[in-house]
Amino acid sequence: MKSLRVLCVGAGHMGRSHALAYHRLSGFEICGIVTRSPASRAALNAELGGGYPEFADFYQALRETKPDAVSISTYPDTHAEYAIAAFDAGCHVFIEKPLAETVVEAERIVAAAVRADRKLVIGYILRHHPSWIRFIEMSHSLGKPLVMRMNLNQQSSGANWLTHKNLMSSISPIVDCGVHYVDVMCQMTRSKPIRVSGIGARLSDELPEGKINYGALQVTFADGSVGWYEAGWGPMMSEVAFFVKDVVGPKGCVSIVAEKAAAVGQSANVDAHTQTQALRLHHSTLTPDGTFARADETTRLDDEPDHDQLCHREQEYFLNAILENTDLTHHMQDALSSMRIVAAADESFRTGKTIDL
Repeated sequence: MKSLRVLCVGAGHMGRSHALAYHRLSGFEICGIVTRSPASRAALNAELGGGYPEFADFYQALRETKPDAVSISTYPDTHAEYAIAAFDAGCHVFIEKPLAETVVEAERIVAAAVRADRKLVIGYILRHHPSWIRFIEMSHSLGKPLVMRMNLNQQSSGANWLTHKNLMSSISPIVDCGVHYVDVMCQMTRSKPIRVSGIGARLSDELPEGKINYGALQVTFADGSVGWYEAGWGPMMSEVAFFVKDVVGPKGCVSIVAEKAAAVGQSANVDAHTQTQALRLHHSTLTPDGTFARADETTRLDDEPDHDQLCHREQEYFLNAILENTDLTHHMQDALSSMRIVAAADESFRTGKTIDL
């Protein structure tokens, strides 16, 4: 089988991990690395063993390398422009979340993929994590409605704070990170989201005017389920209770118990964000004397991939989708759905009104 030539765009934390996956997977062959920073692309190239062509300009790279696929791990403000150009050039596209900066741009990307009859895979990394898959499956045993509580705050400084400030010039934390966890909520409820409200705050003068570094949303589903998500970035954020992931139903609750990820000092450690040391299932059934009828159950999965391994699994999925001509309609529509929810939360904060979906 001839390897698929992939153009890697972006060399930050996610771009690096995806490039490592392409480098290691026999089904892919990196044909170029694109970043605005000469130092970042040189560093990534060196880590990969060197020898890959480097480019500062995406369009030049697209013309000269003629890739089969393009992997986009840049800031969201370039996603729509780059993805549509890649589809117009006949390429398949892997794109990091969020799909785009706005819902309109996200819809344009999906329409371009359909029009070009090319594959579009969005980087919803939790969909490839065995513990998160099991977390969602266990939620289906709790009855309805569900109450879903999730957050991921990051106390960042130094280079991490600089990265966050660059991201927030384009998009808020509640949008950037929220799509992951809203997507999980949608898989748990299997119900239509109908209403969203949001709050936000600007906690630093280092941010551009009108930009916020803290946000929270509440989403209501047609089946009566409700979800809450919170995200904040910056040196002022608390390290206490920054990692909450659980779901409650009439029959009990399931919680991610992540001792390492939830430890003080780990909130800015991206590698820790997907860690799930255990899943704890609690049963609500009581005995006649009012005590719990069943003890809590703890599930520990042997398959606990780290961040780079998860990105490897994402790229295996991308490769198989191309080779097997997988129908990705639901994958793309789910990405649009989560994007609409977080965008509605942002609109709610700015208008002070609850948004009906």
